Amino acid sequence: MFIDTAKIYLKAGNGGDGCNSYERDMSGKIMRANGGPGGNGGDITLQADENVHTLLDFQYRRHFESKRGAHASSNNKKGAYGESTIIKVPSGTVIKNFGTGEILKDLVKTGDTFLACRGGEGGSGNSRFRPAEEGHEGEEKTVLLELKLIADVGIVGYPNAGKSTLISRISKARPKIADYPFTTTAPALGVVRHRGHEFVVADIPGLIEDAHKGKGLGDKFLRHIERTKILIHLVDMSGLNGRDPLKDYRQLNKELEFYSKDLAKKPQIIAANKMDVGETAKEALKKFKKGLKTKKVIAISAKNSEGLDGLLLSAAKILEKASIC
Repeated sequence: MFIDTAKIYLKAGNGGDGCNSYERDMSGKIMRANGGPGGNGGDITLQADENVHTLLDFQYRRHFESKRGAHASSNNKKGAYGESTIIKVPSGTVIKNFGTGEILKDLVKTGDTFLACRGGEGGSGNSRFRPAEEGHEGEEKTVLLELKLIADVGIVGYPNAGKSTLISRISKARPKIADYPFTTTAPALGVVRHRGHEFVVADIPGLIEDAHKGKGLGDKFLRHIERTKILIHLVDMSGLNGRDPLKDYRQLNKELEFYSKDLAKKPQIIAANKMDVGETAKEALKKFKKGLKTKKVIAISAKNSEGLDGLLLSAAKILEKASIC
């Protein structure tokens, strides 16, 4: 199961109390304060880890608390620090304040950390001029975790355009494939290795009209292509479902722009899929190219693995250029 959002409550440990204690000096007449300070409470840190792939675990555990600091004792002995908590999340996790929506941290790569809640300071021990203090409260907050997949290339298109078939042909990813819409219900990642090039591709579940408003869970999936460098826009040329390729192409680009202008500006490779259907697809491709005018279109058949060499080389070329810039 692929889970890409989670709400969790975090509470850092409270500080330990300082100690009120006195001792007599060698003469036995003068009382000296010797109460130690309490230990600090444990912090809570979130850390990106390459071995964690979804936020599924947070569906079952939503509360995290660190240990409080130990109370101090006499003879100026300080209380022990409370044990801190490190919460492992997938690389690409965005941490937001649940109440305000403010982005607190974007954990892009493995090893990135965020100190979410700081443990409370231990209370001071008593001194000549003041009594001991209680430990301070540790910070607490509720945060929203949102996972955005990290991939070089995002494959987008309407349902049943052949995205899952394409990623299964160009990588070792094995998503569920069937001849009906909405087969893919979760993003899938695959590593492409082709002619000395290597890059990560994300197959995004089919988008539909008003996807940016959440229709068909579109807004949930669209965020997974925000980090990609380029998009492969897969367009169905078969006409088997009564779809108009040119209309689909324009409508999906509108959805991308409605969701994010930056997303709409990403370089796109237009791939005309299902060219194995025959004359219907050839006629549809002619009409499609005429409507696009100057834009380059790569004709492919993901099912028969035709035209994929040119598609992947085009992607690699654009990625190389993007890495230089």
